[in-house]
Amino acid sequence: MMKNGRQILLIDADDTLWENNIYFERAIANFISFLNHREYSPEQVREVLNEVERECIVSHGYGLHSFVHALVQTFERISVEPITPALHETIHGFARAIAEEPIATLPQVPETLGYLAQKHHLILMTKGAFAEQTGKVERSGLKQFFAAVEVVPEKDPPTYESIVAKHALERGTTWMIGNSPKSDINPALAVGLNAVFIPHGNTWILEHEEVGQAVPPSRLLVVESFAGLREHF
Repeated sequence: MMKNGRQILLIDADDTLWENNIYFERAIANFISFLNHREYSPEQVREVLNEVERECIVSHGYGLHSFVHALVQTFERISVEPITPALHETIHGFARAIAEEPIATLPQVPETLGYLAQKHHLILMTKGAFAEQTGKVERSGLKQFFAAVEVVPEKDPPTYESIVAKHALERGTTWMIGNSPKSDINPALAVGLNAVFIPHGNTWILEHEEVGQAVPPSRLLVVESFAGLREHF
């Protein structure tokens, strides 16, 4: 696979380079436990939260700011008691706990990035709130491996087209690498890029989607871990 050729590797961040969703899942579990709803089961509360999160993405984008809005709106939607300043503070505390988590890189990520950066052109491409995501990149210690960092509000075909244009990328030698079928794999394939799917056991439920088919000349790889990229690139 062009082992001697220099390729462009667009690499996702959250749950590809470092853990992310496990902290949100922990906060959601704490929120549901705190809510202790008399009528809604934990599964039903989660279904409401998922729906509210979809709505908040439209109005507030991704990240902790949007997550807090979703928790508050979920509380307001299903709680029999009004939300007081004290309750508001408790709910905000669930999100603050996420922000305080250290960056936990996934196994062999720094070593693999070092290997890849010697042979290819790496661009970090992550979606979310700009300050939040750039802060994670800085704290991760991984920024040195990337020629550029792109924080985008959404990862959809128009966004990929804009990145292709901005960096004058050749589609045949450009790969999007990530854990989300919805954001990393399918929209990249849709605009004619190649893709590498690295499954993560805790991928956010709103990112779940069937992995699409690569239409030649686009190619799709599935590797079990980030370190497995060394066998292909």
